[in-house]
Amino acid sequence: MIRALSYTDGESATFADPTAAVEAPGTTWVWVDAGDADGGEGVADTGGTPRPTGDLATVTERFGIHPLHAEDVLGDGRPKSEVLDEYTFLLVKAARFRIGETTFLEEIRTRPVGVFVGDDWLVTVTTDGGGAVEPVWNRLASAERRALARGPDFAGYLVIDRVVDGYFRLLDELEDDIETVEELVIDAPDPDTLGEINDLRRELLSVRRVVWPTRDALSPLTRGDADHVAEASEKYYRDVYDHVVQLVELTETYRDLTAGARDIYLNTLSQSTNEVMRRLTVVATVVLPLTFVAGVFGMNFASMPELAWPYAYHATMLGMAGIAVVLVAYFRREGWL
Repeated sequence: MIRALSYTDGESATFADPTAAVEAPGTTWVWVDAGDADGGEGVADTGGTPRPTGDLATVTERFGIHPLHAEDVLGDGRPKSEVLDEYTFLLVKAARFRIGETTFLEEIRTRPVGVFVGDDWLVTVTTDGGGAVEPVWNRLASAERRALARGPDFAGYLVIDRVVDGYFRLLDELEDDIETVEELVIDAPDPDTLGEINDLRRELLSVRRVVWPTRDALSPLTRGDADHVAEASEKYYRDVYDHVVQLVELTETYRDLTAGARDIYLNTLSQSTNEVMRRLTVVATVVLPLTFVAGVFGMNFASMPELAWPYAYHATMLGMAGIAVVLVAYFRREGWL
C-alpha cells in the first residue's frame, strides 16, 4: 500500500497516486507499506534477497533512491544511516512483543522502518503494517499540518521518535518482569525461575541488538553531517539520540539485574545443596561411632569378657545412646543443626 501527502501554503492534500503528489508543489511525503518482506506487496524475492517491484520500484526510481538502500529495508538489515548528496537514509527497527511462532510465550519482534529525507520530500518504507508510521501520518494529515512546514526532516524525526518511544514501552514491560523474577528468586526459587531469568536475558539481548546500532545510526544526524537535516531540526534529533543513549544504559542496567538474579538463584541453590550435605554429614558422623561399637561387639570371638556380663547389652545400648546425644549436642552448639 502506498500513500502520498503534500503540504504547501498551510494546506495539505493526500493522493492515491504518488506521482501526483510528487508533481504537487511544496513538501511531499510518500509512505510505502511493503507488508511482509517475504513475498509482500511491492517485493520480489530473488534468491533470498528481496527487491522492490511495482509501485515501490516506481517510487525508488522517481526519488533516486538507491536499490541497495531499499533492499536494506526490505531485507530487515541492521540499523544504519548513510548521508548522500541526493538524500539522507536512516534505517531503524520498530520493536514490540508478539506471541511466539512455536510457543505461547511473548517474544520481541522487530520490523524495519526506512526513512529517506530529501530537499523537499520524505519517503518512508515499512514492513510492519504502519505500526510506527501511521500515528504520525494521521497526526500530520489532520490536526497538525503545520509540522510539515518545518520540512521533511522534521516529519522524519517524528517517525523516528515514535519508534524510540516504542523501545521505552518495551523496557517498561521488561522491568516489571525483572521485578517479579527478583521476588521469586528471594522468596520461592525453583527451576522454572531460572528459565524465566534466561528468557529475560534473551529478550534484553534482542533489545540491545536494536538500540546499540540505532544510537550509532542517529549520530551523524545530530552533528551536522547530513545536509538534508536543517540546523533547526538537529536539536530534535539530538533529543532522540539522548533517549537512545538512555535506552542503552537502561538495557545494560537490566542485563546486570538479570545476571544478579541468576547469580542469587545459583547461590541459593548451592546453599541449599550445602545445607543438605551438612545434615547428611552430621547424620553420618553420629552413626559412625555407633557402627564401630556395634562392629566390635558383633565379632564372633570365643573369649570376650563383656559377653558374659548380664547387663552387657543394656550397657552397650546406653553407651551408644550417650555417644549420639553428646555428638548431637556438640553439633547443635556449633550451629551445624
